[in-house]
Amino acid sequence: MNIIDRALGLLLQHDMSGFVQLFAEDAVFEFPFAAPGQPERIEGRTAIDGYLHDYPEKLDIREIVSQTVYETTDPEVTIAEFEVAGVAVATQQPYRLRYIAVLTVRDGLIRHYRDYWSPLAVQEILGNTGV
Repeated sequence: MNIIDRALGLLLQHDMSGFVQLFAEDAVFEFPFAAPGQPERIEGRTAIDGYLHDYPEKLDIREIVSQTVYETTDPEVTIAEFEVAGVAVATQQPYRLRYIAVLTVRDGLIRHYRDYWSPLAVQEILGNTGV
């Protein structure tokens, strides 16, 4: 099982502690399309954990609708395109969004994760409360 499969499986299980353990201690998590007031870059596993620990209390991911993993010429870099579906907990609105993630993985741990998604769509679903 590749790291993308493990990561998405942990999201489905709402196991954010397990998800964060996939990251190296000095990992970087970036959001190139971050909404105003939201972080564009988070550095270190501890900070990533702080950012993601209550994710399931905001978004209840129930299904991985689609998933494609692309190999690159760099064996440490993987690109994943996936769509998730669930419910926004606060609004009880259905949640369905597509993502593209670019991961650099070394020694079995995520060193760098760039997360491309629509923050405007998420804010609308969450009732403008942010992620």
